[in-house]
Amino acid sequence: MTRERTARTARKAAALVLTAGTALLAKRAMGRRIERSPLWPMPALEHPVSGTMGQRRTGTDRSSRTVLVTGRREVADRVVQLRLGAPDGATLPGWEPGAHLDLVLPSGLVRQYSLCGDPAEADTYTIAVRLTDDSRGGSREVHEQLHEGMELEIRGPRNRFPLTEAPACLFLAGGIGITPLLPMVRAMAAAGVPWQLVYGGRTRASMPFRDELAALDGGQGRVTIVPQDEAGHPDLAGALAASPREGAVYCCGPEPLLTAVTALYRDGAHAPGGGLHLERFTAATVAPSGENQPFEVELHRSGRTLTVPADSTALATVRAARPDTPYSCEQGFCGTCQTRVLEGTVEHRDGLLTDAERDTSMLLCVSRARGAGERLVLDL
Repeated sequence: MTRERTARTARKAAALVLTAGTALLAKRAMGRRIERSPLWPMPALEHPVSGTMGQRRTGTDRSSRTVLVTGRREVADRVVQLRLGAPDGATLPGWEPGAHLDLVLPSGLVRQYSLCGDPAEADTYTIAVRLTDDSRGGSREVHEQLHEGMELEIRGPRNRFPLTEAPACLFLAGGIGITPLLPMVRAMAAAGVPWQLVYGGRTRASMPFRDELAALDGGQGRVTIVPQDEAGHPDLAGALAASPREGAVYCCGPEPLLTAVTALYRDGAHAPGGGLHLERFTAATVAPSGENQPFEVELHRSGRTLTVPADSTALATVRAARPDTPYSCEQGFCGTCQTRVLEGTVEHRDGLLTDAERDTSMLLCVSRARGAGERLVLDL
């Protein structure tokens, strides 16, 4: 009996070892299958808008990468086009018409530029930058310091100006505002959707991509070029009135153009009903409700409470305590300093955030607490 019990015990031990070994082999095999899967690594939940504020952005950050300037040419007076590619020639993250990049310049300035190339070019991003007389440094640095072979850091692409489905589209461009609209025109032409483009600029020589737009038009009369020195300002009311009633309108350019189009669209007499979509290169003017008042911001993660003076901004106050807080335009239109608000009532002074975004966040550079002595609790 003792010998039989010993044998049974040995068989059980062997079975346990075999089971454990099989489980281990299965686990390793599953691990190898997961790693080979196109879904590996498994996608994480989207970070809060302020969730990576304390991390130094580097080329290994999933939201930023290093690219090489692979091409540079002047495409119009004072307009330079840059082609950007991965240093190893790898495929870049995809994008859709209306998207833009954050370009981190050698000086540390961060500027946003619309992608104006073809989304089908998986290894290249293309941007075009006009040298402006009132440049705050960004466009001049691009024109004077960026050359083929240089490495740059970019963030994005991101899209706050998406092309939505519509039975017809009217595009209204002013100057360099053609850049986000050009990929949209390409997409509409490829899809066979009816479209019209009215493109205004100071002079014909200052207006980039005229030849490509003419090729996309194919002699159909869908592109109207309006150089101001030859023909004055575009007939916006006429363009809107001639657009199909069910069509959508996409407009990008200087603030006077956007203001005029918005007024005509709201009037209704000249406006199609498919929706008005705007892209700004400068901040929209949003009037404050009264004189600036001091208020407090609490940095929730550290527990610090800071006072924002009446003559300063939440961004300046927060950056004094947290120099790594990202920012760019300081005018409320780029969205770089968007931060989650956990408590408090915000007086929003930007023209960028949607109503849903305003329920949970603010732009530190322009917006404030609604009342004197109010406290905003930020997810920082």
